[in-house]
Amino acid sequence: MQAIMEPIFHVSYLSSVIIIGMIMLTKSRKNPYFRWFGIMAVTLGFGDAFHLIPRIIALWTTGFESHAISLGFGKFVTSVTMTIFYLILYKLWKIRYEVRNAHRLDIGMWSLATLRVALCFFPQNQWFVYNPPVSWGIYRNIPFAIMGIIMIILYYRKGKERKDTEALKISAAIVLSFGFYIPVVLWAQVNMLIGMLMIPKTLAYLWIVFIGYAEFRKEVKPEAQKIAS
Repeated sequence: MQAIMEPIFHVSYLSSVIIIGMIMLTKSRKNPYFRWFGIMAVTLGFGDAFHLIPRIIALWTTGFESHAISLGFGKFVTSVTMTIFYLILYKLWKIRYEVRNAHRLDIGMWSLATLRVALCFFPQNQWFVYNPPVSWGIYRNIPFAIMGIIMIILYYRKGKERKDTEALKISAAIVLSFGFYIPVVLWAQVNMLIGMLMIPKTLAYLWIVFIGYAEFRKEVKPEAQKIAS
């Protein structure tokens, strides 16, 4: 059953985020907010593909253990692209609320992203081992989690201040994504069923993409109608 349902989910997810991202990129009409949202969605999709496609191949062939190298490399790429995802999400926050003087935040976010990516390159991560050490999974996710917390706070505060429902939804989606992801980092090697939490974690990111796409459609439709008339 897993060999059927999981690939269907992964293909549906990857197709959705990449197609939506490409639509927003090509039809954003030079709107920087939607153009960057499209870049973020495409980055999410292609980054996750490096991990999810090897999972599908492993499910359909000889299992996860014999594909440790491709799965490990995929996890490494996804770790880097997810860091980029949060940097773009931060940029979107700045564009959305026209924030220009945020030098400390800029330094903080970029420093955390740099530290996260640097930690991913340490050989102690043992990316190509089937059961890598949990300790390094924790180390490299500490700066990543701090980035997430910052984004939760930023979107929540502005959402409350401006009565911006979509920003509050993005904040909630980030909370959910980390709520599902943290148990996987800590205990997935102890109980494989915990790894299934990656599915709702993925849905949380898909929700963020859908939020942006819904706003995009509201913005672009009236413009297209004006041009047509």
